[in-house]
Amino acid sequence: MAPKRVDRQARRDEILSAAVLLFAERGYAATRIEDVAAAAGIAKGSVYLYYESREALLTAVFERWAERSRAVVEAALSGERPAMQRLEELLRSVIALLAGEPGLTRVMLDLWAAGRRSEGGAPPPFDMAAVYREYRTVVAALLREAAEEGAVRAGAGEPEAAVVVGAIEGCLVQWVVDPEFPFAEIADQMVEVCTRGVLRGAAGGAA
Repeated sequence: MAPKRVDRQARRDEILSAAVLLFAERGYAATRIEDVAAAAGIAKGSVYLYYESREALLTAVFERWAERSRAVVEAALSGERPAMQRLEELLRSVIALLAGEPGLTRVMLDLWAAGRRSEGGAPPPFDMAAVYREYRTVVAALLREAAEEGAVRAGAGEPEAAVVVGAIEGCLVQWVVDPEFPFAEIADQMVEVCTRGVLRGAAGGAA
């Protein structure tokens, strides 16, 4: 009988999914390659056929998230829909992305927190500051475009974008530390609160 052919991409995905689950449950520092292999149902040596180290696994975890994040951002920036509609779609898509990947979200936040707590230690394995900057830049661009369309008050931009990103992040952290927090279920409320304050004629803004 011929040996069973292995779909390399499928096996890579299986290993990566096992790694995300373990990193989220045990923490990155406490997870060994043999743990990932056992969770994926393969031999330890087989993991090294796809990922050369635990650090490479972690990098792949972040790249998976970054790829999905880029797709969300590109969708928001494309098309002829009004800017405010695209902003709302962006926020809903980001919330859905985060809610749909609870393990990956926990890994990212845990590693960010660990890096911030480590005085003089190695930097986090990925640049969360760059992630925040990208989202603030995109939100600010959509707000400026919406202002040109007359949908939001004049001058809306970077400061408002920081508040929008911070509001989503704050709800996300509540969900990570308290899994019973209804993060995905309050998407409508998050979007409304994040956009209502910049609408043309909103209290404190120009009419």
